[in-house]
Amino acid sequence: MTNRKPNPDDRSDNVEKLQKMVQNTIENYREAETSMEFAGPEEKEKIKAKNERRKKAIEGFRKEMKEEYAARENGEV
Repeated sequence: MTNRKPNPDDRSDNVEKLQKMVQNTIENYREAETSMEFAGPEEKEKIKAKNERRKKAIEGFRKEMKEEYAARENGEV
């Protein structure tokens, strides 16, 4: 059995990763909005609910991006 050290917490690219997540989520949101044109009533409700969750996720990602950027500016990362 070997002694393993945990990997250090590397937050140096978190802002960029979060930005990519925001972009992907926005793209998914837009694609879902477009697909509603062809969806039935039940499917439309599911899409609307999922897009609401996406909006909340985007807000959370943006908040976390601000925090990570501030940490980077303060030399914490």
